[in-house]
Amino acid sequence: MKSTILKSITIFSLLLALLSCKEEKKKIEYPKTDLSVNALIPKPIKVIPTHTAFGLDSSTVIFTDQSATGFEAVGQFLANKIKEVTPLELGVNTSIDESVRRIIYITKTDSLAQDSPEAYELYIQNDTILLSARSAAGAFRGVQTLRQLIPEAANDTISSSSMWLIPSGKIIDAPQYAYRGAMLDVARHFFTVAEVKRYLDQLAYYKINKFHLHLTDDQGWRIEIKSWPKLTTIGAKTEVGGTKGGFYTQEDYKEIVAYAAERHIEVIPEIDMPGHINAAVYSYPILNGNGKSVNNYTGMRVGFSTLDTRKDTVYKFIDDVIGELAAISPSPYFHIGGDETFATKKKDYLHFINKVEAIVNQHGKQMMGWNEISQADISSNTIHQLWKEKHHSVEAAKKGAKIVLSPGNKSYLDMKYDANTKLGLTWAGFIPVDSAYQWRPSTFIKGLGKEHILGIEAPLWSETITNSDDLEYLAFPRVIGIAELGWTQEEFYDWESYKKRLGLQVPYLKRNSINYFNATEVPWER
Repeated sequence: MKSTILKSITIFSLLLALLSCKEEKKKIEYPKTDLSVNALIPKPIKVIPTHTAFGLDSSTVIFTDQSATGFEAVGQFLANKIKEVTPLELGVNTSIDESVRRIIYITKTDSLAQDSPEAYELYIQNDTILLSARSAAGAFRGVQTLRQLIPEAANDTISSSSMWLIPSGKIIDAPQYAYRGAMLDVARHFFTVAEVKRYLDQLAYYKINKFHLHLTDDQGWRIEIKSWPKLTTIGAKTEVGGTKGGFYTQEDYKEIVAYAAERHIEVIPEIDMPGHINAAVYSYPILNGNGKSVNNYTGMRVGFSTLDTRKDTVYKFIDDVIGELAAISPSPYFHIGGDETFATKKKDYLHFINKVEAIVNQHGKQMMGWNEISQADISSNTIHQLWKEKHHSVEAAKKGAKIVLSPGNKSYLDMKYDANTKLGLTWAGFIPVDSAYQWRPSTFIKGLGKEHILGIEAPLWSETITNSDDLEYLAFPRVIGIAELGWTQEEFYDWESYKKRLGLQVPYLKRNSINYFNATEVPWER
């Protein structure tokens, strides 16, 4: 550990020495700044302003710790994002010549104030920005903070070249929760690979690190399973409203996983069972467990379908599906759904959950499931996801399980904002922007301590949405608030502060053509 730190210090000192040997043609007099007033979301642990600036311009280069895995890729990501918002094309790990005046250095270190693997520190001076992190993921989170500090417009008055002034100071930061997720339902309506990538880009900006992909439901099966081909040749052809549906080949899925990984986001696949399974049993009637004839389904009613939980063929099917998907899913988690199984007898449901948990474990994964699974004899290794019945979470915690909080009345992005909202549902009530932010995960469930909470997730079900514009209208800005609740320490939760910072996100939202809901309770920058 000491050798790594010393090596980073030596390299950084050398870069500083090289810079100090170069004489500026004209001493730059930076205007006074205040780092503490920038609209950072999520809010960091500590911001210490030093009231000057770093001048980002064409004489800036990016250097990274090349001995640490993933750091150079983080530096290249930063260079690409700077190019998107400025005309600057910054070199990454290039040689220093007479044109270089300023350096952004991204380095790995174990000597940070915070213990989290995603912890980082930013130290911004006139000629240097030092981003130190425990891991490439931490460095990537720090890069998102740095992106938010780059102004929209250049200053053309203090230097011979256009310069984007980044306020100076120090930022110390780390996440409150290890799991900060968003879920997208691609089963009720299908979303293309390009649409999924677009959402991943938006989530990464606000430090989301888990992406839960709801791949199957009554209305459609969206992932290729080579050993059961009818799941896609038949089961993928429909969606809510009777439109054509679609599915991801395994190569498509791997492309999504790789794209997310580049943004240090982990994709968690969900195959919902033993209910929400009509598309599968329509494709293969031998799997059906309700004794009724099966047809394709394009409605929105739930709870009528079930697998035959006592049939060996069903468990062969499940083993094949989990095996193929686990093989292309780097995430340690595999989500089995388990909710709203009204057509499954309780004793059969409990038998099923225990059997499937064993199958998931055999494929090297930890099982995740919606809160109903806590009724079974789940192991302490299984992750419980709350959506409705709080007592299930308490039961799961007693069994040693960790909890992901996704309460329907706070974090479900498919709920309408108000009575005038054109898209969305209302079964959990309206969720205006302030309500989505004003709750505390650690005290949300009586009898559930913070030590039991793995994190939070914002699900977006797709019964009423069909494209990226619809998705963004329901997700933004509420998902931004969920991102802050997951990252920021609870002592810093404050609606009055947050809504002002949220209002200042307009330049980012408009620059990226994000179709956000214009909530009247937010003072949007005009």
